[in-house]
Amino acid sequence: MGNLTVIGEFVLLGLSLSVEQQHQLSALFLCMYVVTVAGNMLIILGIVRDSCLHSPMYFFLSNLAFVDICFTSTTVPQMVVNTLSSSKTISFSCCLTQLFFFISFVNMDSFLLCVMAYDRYVAICHPLRYTTLMNPRVCVHLVAGSWMVTFLHALLHTSLMARLSFCSSNTIHHFFCDLNPLLKLSCSDVSFNILLIFTVGGLLALTPLICILISYGFIFSTILKITSTQGKQRAFSTCGCHLSVVVLFYGTASAVYFSPSSTHTPLRDTLSAIMYTVVTPMLNPFIYSLRNTDMKKALQKTFAKGRAFYQNS
Repeated sequence: MGNLTVIGEFVLLGLSLSVEQQHQLSALFLCMYVVTVAGNMLIILGIVRDSCLHSPMYFFLSNLAFVDICFTSTTVPQMVVNTLSSSKTISFSCCLTQLFFFISFVNMDSFLLCVMAYDRYVAICHPLRYTTLMNPRVCVHLVAGSWMVTFLHALLHTSLMARLSFCSSNTIHHFFCDLNPLLKLSCSDVSFNILLIFTVGGLLALTPLICILISYGFIFSTILKITSTQGKQRAFSTCGCHLSVVVLFYGTASAVYFSPSSTHTPLRDTLSAIMYTVVTPMLNPFIYSLRNTDMKKALQKTFAKGRAFYQNS
């Protein structure tokens, strides 16, 4: 044991492609990152500036847009910098910091999708009690409680990762510091870490998903009882946006964290991670704005005010 060298930094390989291909991919990811930040910022700006959207549904949507900006900012800029520079290293402390925020934001996405499903359940199944059940205080408590749980969960995994020893290879076959690639590099016993991923992590991932499925079970049952065709279409349109994001997010995330370890390959995990860290946050603004009439009107007002301000100045 005295001859072992303790790892102080890691090398993020990213995608195993040629230099030219990596540069092209970095340019693509940078464009996607700009679109993600701009799209989600427009969602937040539209909701803040339009008083008609000052409701629980859009309060949660603005929080989701903020989390998506933070979520993609945790991984993409580092990946672009590593690809364009000769050094692809990241220090151990920076790696753990990235891991902490990544776990926090990915779980926060999950919790917000659950809260939004509950909001739609109350609005459609209990419309007369909606203002009472979803008052501003309840909404703030739901978001604040979600942040607290996700930060504690991220702190748990990060603290346990910090106690592991890394003394062999320091090459991570990924474009950011994720749990599975780091555990594969450790020369310590990682059985407890893996157990926590499948128990605590599974509980925090499956609980929101189960709540979403139950909420939509009641929602669809109520929608089918609506006699008005226009009312059904409006309800399905609102729920369809949310369900599209849920399927895209959970489908790709579960492929990485809750599939058998024998099926994991660096390329498969990287491609799946790209889907829910880069693609999903970029698509969310389009899904919610293009299929939501109120959101489209708010964005049109925002663009009109911006154009008028630019012309006057």
